[in-house]
Amino acid sequence: MSGNSLPAGLEHPPRLPHIPVMALELVTIPCRADNYAFLVHDTDTARTALFDAPEAAPIANALTARGWRLSDIFITHHHADHIDGVAELRAEHGARVIGAKSDAARLPALDLEVTPGETVDFAGHDVTVLAADGHTIGHIAYHMADAGAAFTGDSLMALGCGRLFEGTAEQMWDTLSRLAALPEDTLICSGHEYTAANARFALSVEPQNAALIHRAEAIDTARAQGEFTVPSVLSDELATNPFLRACLPETKRAVGMEHDSDAEVFAEIRRAKDKF
Repeated sequence: MSGNSLPAGLEHPPRLPHIPVMALELVTIPCRADNYAFLVHDTDTARTALFDAPEAAPIANALTARGWRLSDIFITHHHADHIDGVAELRAEHGARVIGAKSDAARLPALDLEVTPGETVDFAGHDVTVLAADGHTIGHIAYHMADAGAAFTGDSLMALGCGRLFEGTAEQMWDTLSRLAALPEDTLICSGHEYTAANARFALSVEPQNAALIHRAEAIDTARAQGEFTVPSVLSDELATNPFLRACLPETKRAVGMEHDSDAEVFAEIRRAKDKF
């Protein structure tokens, strides 16, 4: 990933890596204490989409630095650290706001209410809406195949998954299984910089996992240098994320649940993480 600098004096770290994919640019923006937002810019149409809006200022700064105008805001779920910037950014840019129809009562006013399975057009690119219940009920994720990216909010995260504040373990396991079925080179654009802590827990589950050991070392190095660990790549999550690996015999053996269902193993790993 390459780095871009914003004007001096910004409250947040200036390094904003972006990944050009075809006519698209993907920009990761740090917000609040540990949140991320994501911009996708279509260079052919000059349209720019935002995925989640933890706070307005760093997102506005990133747009200004690039001369981009926001056309669309996609929301994953209703928690304040994912929507607090919506009103200000909509007022400034006149952006269309998209979110889950089933959770519209808890979201900012929506211009487009969507349901899982639907496809939204963004600048000629399909954005597929995926059910992502578990962390909350009504949580959704978005897959943009042309960008090679999935925007997962607090469902699938780098080396982790969101706490089950509203949904059940079965619902979250269904969500993770759905996301795990995406192409393995998909970038997982999740909502928080929790990766180092998640790695420490993952090593407590699978201490002999060589891929995990290597990834944990790389994460520590990256964080020591002030680098982001998000987005991650789905293939790395499949190899190292204990929550995605609850279906595997080696993970079931590691937690002493060889004969239990995948969802039951996931639930036990989630309970262990909550107490870690």
